Amino acid sequence: MAKFPSILNRRDTYIERIKPFMNTPIVKVMIGHRRVGKSYILYQLIELIRNDDKDANIVYINKEDIEFINIVSYVELHDYISQRLVNSKKNYIFIDEIQEIADFKVAIRSLALDDNNDIYVTGSNSKMFSSDLANELGGRYVEFRIYSLSYLEFLNFHKLPDSDISLEKYFHFGGLPYLIHLPLEEAVVMEYIHSVYSTIVLRDVVERKKIRNTAFLEQLVRFLANNIGSLFSSNSISDFLKSQQIKISPNQVSEYADSLAEAFVVNRVGRYDIIGKKLFERGDKYYFENMGIRNSVAGYKLQDRAKRLENVVYNHLIFCGYDVKVGTLSTEEIDFVCTRSGETLYVQVAVELSTPETIAREFGNLLKIKDNYPKIVVSGVRSFENSYEGVEHIFIRDFLSSTLTPKFF
Repeated sequence: MAKFPSILNRRDTYIERIKPFMNTPIVKVMIGHRRVGKSYILYQLIELIRNDDKDANIVYINKEDIEFINIVSYVELHDYISQRLVNSKKNYIFIDEIQEIADFKVAIRSLALDDNNDIYVTGSNSKMFSSDLANELGGRYVEFRIYSLSYLEFLNFHKLPDSDISLEKYFHFGGLPYLIHLPLEEAVVMEYIHSVYSTIVLRDVVERKKIRNTAFLEQLVRFLANNIGSLFSSNSISDFLKSQQIKISPNQVSEYADSLAEAFVVNRVGRYDIIGKKLFERGDKYYFENMGIRNSVAGYKLQDRAKRLENVVYNHLIFCGYDVKVGTLSTEEIDFVCTRSGETLYVQVAVELSTPETIAREFGNLLKIKDNYPKIVVSGVRSFENSYEGVEHIFIRDFLSSTLTPKFF
């Protein structure tokens, strides 16, 4: 029976989401960029299964382990697993980084035909799973997005108090789980983070998409890192880069940006017309999945405080299960329109609320929305403690410590 690393820090938020689908023929798919902790969630699930059934038949494959180097296609994958199945038992099948196996979907489809097989897979490419498995499995799979550590997870992993100093570390270094093994020092952490970033870009973007113009890809990542929260289209990015003597077509910009999103380097966020109740076809914002990776590319500059704050707020919203869009209300912009389980939440982000003019502007945009859904302003300061004409104000540390349940509104 395979041995697995001891689990020092649990990520029970994900386990609780996955639990209802355990011991069912539905394939459990966990996606997220490399080193975000998908493997340890598998280990946690295996531990849970073994606690319930010490004789459970567990078949485990990790495509980053040389032990499994010969499993390169669906044929080898199916043969390896089939030889280890036990008809008289429930078979628990775990495959880590399955996108490294050609046409893996064929093997998974076949294995999923047997209700005795309980299948869990992880991968680092969103499009591959959404297209391949959706076509092959129809409604017989469920997908879980695994993110970098949330703020509370970061505090738990690093044994830190909830303080402004801890918050600054989180903003600076981000939430890659492996950082618990390193001193939280700039030089050490950024060297590790940059190596992770390079691996993601090389293996999940350049190699997978066969990208030749790697210099432009790097320029695009740097551009997006320096312009968090700005609205762009492929045309506008192309025009800007041409002004910097970098010639690239809008189609290539779109293709490269899509590749970065598929590898979970960035999240592309579309615009939503609040009055017309529809998405705009053009104009998106980009947010980095991991703030440490963003800072390793763009640096940690004081003048970027507002950009980092907006990115961290966005990341917490999607961690809490919201579908998030950028809101447009006539000529005004609402930072985030968030929907979850049929409910809507409007969020505005402000670095500070130090003047009556700033307060009126940040709260005023939300007050123009004429519905009864909750509206909040998240800021980086505690100095403004009050609500404003019924719109709640939440300090960033309190916001990041929440799951955004109704008690906050």
